[in-house]
Amino acid sequence: MHGGTPVFWTILSCRKFTASGTSRVPSTLDRRYTLNRCHADVWYVPNLIAFLTAALVVLWTTPAVRAVGLRQGWVDLPNERKIHTRPMVRPGGISIFAGVTCALLLVWTLGLFGFLPQDREYEIWGVTIGAVCFFLLGLADDFFNLPALPRLLIQIAIACGAWKVGVDIETLSLPYFGVVKLGWLSLPITVLWLVGVVNAINFIDGLDGLAAGVCGIAAVVTLIVTLFTGQFAAALISAAVAGSALGFLRYNFNPAQIFMGDGGAYFLGFMLGGLSVIGVVKLTVAIVIPFCILAVPIFDTTSVIVQRLRTGVSPFKPDKRHLHHRLLKAGLSHRFAVLVIYALTLWAGTIALALSGMPAGGTYAVGATLLLAYTGWEAWKRVQDRRPR
Repeated sequence: MHGGTPVFWTILSCRKFTASGTSRVPSTLDRRYTLNRCHADVWYVPNLIAFLTAALVVLWTTPAVRAVGLRQGWVDLPNERKIHTRPMVRPGGISIFAGVTCALLLVWTLGLFGFLPQDREYEIWGVTIGAVCFFLLGLADDFFNLPALPRLLIQIAIACGAWKVGVDIETLSLPYFGVVKLGWLSLPITVLWLVGVVNAINFIDGLDGLAAGVCGIAAVVTLIVTLFTGQFAAALISAAVAGSALGFLRYNFNPAQIFMGDGGAYFLGFMLGGLSVIGVVKLTVAIVIPFCILAVPIFDTTSVIVQRLRTGVSPFKPDKRHLHHRLLKAGLSHRFAVLVIYALTLWAGTIALALSGMPAGGTYAVGATLLLAYTGWEAWKRVQDRRPR
């Protein structure tokens, strides 16, 4: 499964393996031993390549996807629930998918998977293959508007397949209980997490740039956490996802030129959920960190589903109860409502950085708290200014 010859690894680090200073090509044991010693010197290379490749591919392919979508009529029409007022090309997730997959394939072709332990490389492919399956399901929903129940059952089946190939939550670190082995509970908990995150990302995709920005911020935070804690396979995927999501914002931020659709939301959702499983969940405070990183979509989706069930409405029936709808109803502009949710997502992400044990994590959290307070103050002033006097 290792791709090509690890050329970059040899160039960057083969002289670090001998005390005498004699150059030699490092062995597998050398590479694994040195990985944690000099990851700060080496690991930025594949992550930077993945980030830039994903962003550039998205920037290059999105206009083409939009042009084809307009020509073929792949558009999302306005209605009373949706915010947009003109037909918008829907399957923009094609370019997001292309960005991530091209980035990972390029890193693999360059041989930069060669210094990962084999089980970690399998994790990359396990998450990627699961995300591809979710992308195809979402794309089918974009084109054919699949019924909710069959769509949910297919999501569960894909998540079960991902669990089978190793994208699984085997243990949880719980306060006062330590590390708890899940045993047979591993399957339902993993499936609940993966399917839940996928739908949470899909549910918040209601304003221009909202889902892409939230996913981009979450991916950057995950990248930092996984690099700091030595989860390098998860870090590589995080870099590709961050580049793809942030690159897509060029065409998706208000006023949007294209939507990511269910295909893009499902793909990013599974990538982020899978990253939590193979990377963040391995930490001592694992049960807290992924919830912090994805706090906004998780709590927004949970609250909306609870409200729908209380009123006897199907949890999959669209409405205007989401946080972004409430911010718009309060009087905020489209753009500022999105920026408020960005600030909230960033704040929750810095809490995750602090909990991961990063030396500067607390400083980042304080800075993000001040930013959130300022954003909240500005939002309150704008709401007051719009009220009749």
